[in-house]
Amino acid sequence: MTLMGTLQAVILVLVAAGALAVARARDRVRQVLLLSGYGMLLAVLFFTFQAPDVTLSELAVGSVALPLILLLAIFKVDKARDADKARDADQARRGRR
Repeated sequence: MTLMGTLQAVILVLVAAGALAVARARDRVRQVLLLSGYGMLLAVLFFTFQAPDVTLSELAVGSVALPLILLLAIFKVDKARDADKARDADQARRGRR
């Protein structure tokens, strides 16, 4: 096995471990951050298979754009949920008077 073949095999194992780490993460923010790292691992894998165009696409989308969109969505949903809880608590407090 050549040096490049060994490197590709090692990176494939790291990609598999990264996918498992993303799937096993419980906290949503931690999961998104792991997903970003997973995207970087995939980019390195594509680079070792000599696909620079796919590597650049994966870096842009998988490591930056998708995690950013997911983080923004998580924070927006959490903010709306907090506002709903505050509104419900205010209504309950007014109902008791």
